[in-house]
Order: sequence, then structure tokens, then C-alpha cells
Amino acid sequence: MKDNDWKKRLGMVYSTNPDFAFTTDDDINDEPIATLPPERQRLRLQLEKSGRAGKTVTVIKGFTGSDDDLRSLSRELKKRLCTGGAEKDGQILIQGDVRQRLLPLLRTLGYTDSK
Repeated sequence: MKDNDWKKRLGMVYSTNPDFAFTTDDDINDEPIATLPPERQRLRLQLEKSGRAGKTVTVIKGFTGSDDDLRSLSRELKKRLCTGGAEKDGQILIQGDVRQRLLPLLRTLGYTDSK
């Protein structure tokens, strides 16, 4: 079945330019995001319990970079903390309340602006 993207073009003004190429926000966001160096990252640690059946999760927010770099940082943190976790929506989820152990570990990895 043909992909019909007429909903993406709602509100578009007609153009008489023969070289006009319509682009959507999805097309613009396909560019890879450059990963900032660790000393320029602003990581925030947060403890969450809601929506997780009462289980405690430490959430690391504020990472700016590619998904591969986020995945490698998450893998390194989980390995050093000996715990499980996941990466979702640009955040790192680590099982349990590990904020006290996580903050010095992030500082040794070069993430100095972490709270």
C-alpha cells in the first residue's frame, strides 16, 4: 500500500516554484546529533517510583548525543555498579537507588556538571 503523507502537508501553501521540495520536521530531525564532551554534559540524577509497580529506579537525564554513545555510557555505568537497567527516550534507567554511588562514578568518567 502506498504511503500517503497528506496529513503531514496540512497547512502548506501552494508553491509555483518547479524546484520546490517539501520537507517535514521528520526529515530535518534525521541528522545525527553530535555528542558533547563529558565535561560539557549536564546530567541530572533523579529517583522515581511512580508507574514502576513500586520499584525504585535512578534516572539520569540531560544526556546530549547519539543513541550509540548513550547506550555505551549506560552499559559502562551498569557494569561498574553491578546492576541492571535500560535506555529509554534519551534517559538512562538504573535499577535501585544508586545515586550516592553513581555521582562519584560520573565524576571519574569526566561528567563534572552532574547533580
